[in-house]
Amino acid sequence: MADEVILLDFWCSMFGMRARIALSEKGVQYEYREEDLTNKSPLLLEKNPVHKKIPVLIHNGKPVCESLVILQYIDEVWPEKSPLLPSDPYQRAHAKFWADYIDKTVYDCGKRIWSTKGEEQEAAKKEFIEIFKVLESELGEKPYFGGDSFGFVDVALIGFYSWFPAYETFGNFSIEAECPKSIAWAKRCLQRESVSKTLPDSKKICEFVVEMKKMFGLE
Repeated sequence: MADEVILLDFWCSMFGMRARIALSEKGVQYEYREEDLTNKSPLLLEKNPVHKKIPVLIHNGKPVCESLVILQYIDEVWPEKSPLLPSDPYQRAHAKFWADYIDKTVYDCGKRIWSTKGEEQEAAKKEFIEIFKVLESELGEKPYFGGDSFGFVDVALIGFYSWFPAYETFGNFSIEAECPKSIAWAKRCLQRESVSKTLPDSKKICEFVVEMKKMFGLE
């Protein structure tokens, strides 16, 4: 009997993109269900009753929540193709550290860029560049964060790239001018079909942010 795999997600979620890219890398067939985050489905509330957030991976009826946990689960359940985490325990721990660093820094900082103004926005932009300078230092001269292979940390980070134009538009700055190595890395990732077919149109994300700013009275 074939596995039943359902992904509860939202189109421009960089966290949901992680699951979509990983499933694509593994060649796993799944049903994508778009959530209305202003009117969450009973299934989402049932399967993630603690946080009530996307993404949620439902594998044969059993839910897996939190995007990095989902990534590790996908890697362990479908190990035959495109391993995301290294087999070496230290290297695995190292990859998890950097994915956790991304989770604790990039999203909140990026959100402050488009949702604030003045000194607060300037501070967010400065912090954003500093975060990516740290990430560039970890990347070094490697093609991917894990070395020669596209892996866990790359999947954790690449979804944010589709939001870069929104950050630049509303923050009035150039990420490439400050962090060219990050842009070169992202373009390498985009050569992978799993990434290019998953990342949404950045213009649509900019339009979405405009609507978000109106909704929250940030105009």
